[in-house]
Amino acid sequence: MDRHIEAKLLEWKERPEGRKPLVLEGARQVGKTFILQKFGEEHFANTVYVNLEANQPLAELFGESLEPERIIRYLEAATGERITAGETLIILDEIQSSERALTSLKYFCEEAPAYHVAAAGSLLGVAVNRSEFSFPVGKIETLKLCPLNFEEFLWALGQKALAEEIRAAYQTLEPLPAALHAKATELYREYLIVGGMPAAVNAFVKTQSLLAPEDVQSGILSSYVADMAKYASASEAVKIRACFDSIPAQLAKENHKFQYKVAQRGGTSAIFGVSIEWLKLAGIALKCRRVSEAFEPLSVYEDPAAFKLYLGDVGLLTLKAGMSRQTILSGGGNTFMGAVTENYVAEELTSSGRELRYWESKGKAELDFVLQVQGDIVGLEVKKGDHVRSRSLNEFTKTYKPARCLRLSLRNFGSSGEVDSVPLYAAFCI
Repeated sequence: MDRHIEAKLLEWKERPEGRKPLVLEGARQVGKTFILQKFGEEHFANTVYVNLEANQPLAELFGESLEPERIIRYLEAATGERITAGETLIILDEIQSSERALTSLKYFCEEAPAYHVAAAGSLLGVAVNRSEFSFPVGKIETLKLCPLNFEEFLWALGQKALAEEIRAAYQTLEPLPAALHAKATELYREYLIVGGMPAAVNAFVKTQSLLAPEDVQSGILSSYVADMAKYASASEAVKIRACFDSIPAQLAKENHKFQYKVAQRGGTSAIFGVSIEWLKLAGIALKCRRVSEAFEPLSVYEDPAAFKLYLGDVGLLTLKAGMSRQTILSGGGNTFMGAVTENYVAEELTSSGRELRYWESKGKAELDFVLQVQGDIVGLEVKKGDHVRSRSLNEFTKTYKPARCLRLSLRNFGSSGEVDSVPLYAAFCI
């Protein structure tokens, strides 16, 4: 599978000076190991791969010395592979399992910058958040890998030409031909079922069956629960699980704002605050903060007590919520489809590196997403179908006169002057 992040990896490899060890973050099973190994095969003479969680004896070697040259000799002896500066990619997988291995990246940066060292960690953010972990601040470069967004999903299905047509139409806002619009809409609905977890996408590509990804997705959800038990205390794991299990119910409410009482009767931020941060750091959940005003910079208007919580992958959400495939494919009037659509857009924006924020005006009007793009404010309204009347967007436009307003729906591209109409399948263009 081709991924957007490959271009960033290549830029890191070819950097003539100032290159630091790379840490690739992301939720479990988003394809970190695969993409690093693929990158090594395509751009290096050889690759040395070490899983520090599975190979505990090798992980313990980092406890003996942090001197890069000595670590290199250890790795050569353990793997039987020659490591040559500039020609070998060293992959340290599941680096959150070894604090010393993480610390060693500092010394590779300072003493052996000629070596290409890439580390990956599914729960690195959670591990680093522990007090005993020492993170090599300023000595590493970090990249985040998300599930496949809709454009990458199209690539996996052999639909690169369609993706290019969508990007071209987004620039001009000229409607796509009806046949292409219908095809893109059909694939978008399939994406809501399959999601962007690479193994689930691969199962769908191989079988062309929308039933195939379910076993993969169920396994991923189970692995998330197992990680909660493994990387959190017993009492904290119970609270993390409660927050995780409540996400579909949170989104099913008319007001999608996260309410602690939905997770547990009598729940408060003091009880569940750490649990929500755990889910965010693990990449399992996406946090969208409320802003009281839509002025630049948006960050200063955030309300830390008000936020929405989405799942990191829309396919996992539709499975966890128990949505029927037929309901999603038919685009019927199911009320939960609004929440699914919003979750999908949140995922696409996150994949593009956007901070998630929404706007609310004293409980009278609410806009799904507000972006800050190069100093300009952009408002986004999300509609699950092709009925697009909205008082909230009109109120937002009248109040703030933003640089641009987009309405994402099942309608084709177009513009009314004040509001640009963008199909939901084109959210990756934003």
